[in-house]
Amino acid sequence: MPELPEMEITARRLAEALPGETIESVLTPGLNVLKTFDPPLSALDGARFTGVRRRGKLLALEVDTDSHGPLTLLVHLMSAGRLMLYDKRGSLRDKTSRVLVRLPGDRELRLREFGTKQAAWVKLLTLDGLEAEPALKSLGPEAWPDPPADLSELLSVPRPLHSLLRDQQVIAGIGRTWVDEILHQAKLSPFKRGDDLSAAEAKALRKAMVGELQRVLDVYEEKVALPLPEKFPKPTRVHAHQGEPCPRCETVLEAVFYEDYVMSYCPHCQTEGRILKDRRLSRLLK
Repeated sequence: MPELPEMEITARRLAEALPGETIESVLTPGLNVLKTFDPPLSALDGARFTGVRRRGKLLALEVDTDSHGPLTLLVHLMSAGRLMLYDKRGSLRDKTSRVLVRLPGDRELRLREFGTKQAAWVKLLTLDGLEAEPALKSLGPEAWPDPPADLSELLSVPRPLHSLLRDQQVIAGIGRTWVDEILHQAKLSPFKRGDDLSAAEAKALRKAMVGELQRVLDVYEEKVALPLPEKFPKPTRVHAHQGEPCPRCETVLEAVFYEDYVMSYCPHCQTEGRILKDRRLSRLLK
């Protein structure tokens, strides 16, 4: 799933390429991808891109139109979407295509979605609509580059850190991949409760959050270029590396498997030597 680092580098690359470009037309081969109807999608015909920004895991493509003034195309890639800028337009027979923003010179900004869920969505919003948009209003503070100074106050609820940090209403941008890296760097158990954080642990967690997300972005700045990749070269050290030595202490990394994802951790660094219960086996034993 694209998370804050993937969306941030996407926003940066598109912000370098799109402003000033004119939209010739927009097609939505993905029948359910467009979640708004007023203004109509046709309002984008002839519009000019003015900017691209990120909020949490969302992308906001800003345009100026003759008929409706400033508008924003808000994009959520969900788990399997990718936004890519091509020098050549794709075939309408491409079953991964969800939105096609056609640009001069045969170029195309293409929202593609892989798999069968088709959950990615776009909304075309006015300034008032953007202000009232629930997907934005419900977001917590950004996890990078400047999360709240006192994370102990923000996270002071009786929930495990692993789920708490992935809750976009608590803090925006972190998902299943980078939460493993952050908690490992902070030397915190994924099952430690947010309301059990000491001041020192909260400080270590904030430092790890900023540092790990910046580390990933530094890699992306070097390796990610247009048209933007289908798969990002994720520089993970812990996530999905179970069975390998911990990069810090060389203890074998362990994992807890859930239905559709894996949570990886180091027993020595994070759980005082305890091996956490496999959730797949737990369900079978109930």
